[in-house]
Amino acid sequence: MQCPGKALKEALLCAQSEERLIMGVYESAQVMNEDPDSVAFCVLAMDEQFQWDVALQIHFTLIQSFCFDNDISIVRVSDRQRLHELVGRKEEEAHCVLITGPCEGSWDDPSLEKLRVFCEESRALNDWLPEISLPAR
Repeated sequence: MQCPGKALKEALLCAQSEERLIMGVYESAQVMNEDPDSVAFCVLAMDEQFQWDVALQIHFTLIQSFCFDNDISIVRVSDRQRLHELVGRKEEEAHCVLITGPCEGSWDDPSLEKLRVFCEESRALNDWLPEISLPAR
């Protein structure tokens, strides 16, 4: 896939406009626990400032495991600040962002489909948590 960062940006902006974003580690864990079938995609963001935050690392590990067990595509981004700029919420909430499925059971978002393919290709290469660079403004 040529531009996974562009596809991620498009998927995030589309989901935000349709109010389908869940932000925050605890909020994401709650949604995954209550309705895992509603989750279409997961983005984990880490930067150097929080690299040694053990509690956050534990939450990330649990979220990753949940995603793998429930066949939810998941990626990481290393620029939490850029993710925060895209979704425009509290910066501390940008560590974990879920994209939920559209209403009516329609999963025809082309950006999400591109991201799912990217994740499948990455897993085929034993990269279970691929990293995507978000495009600049």
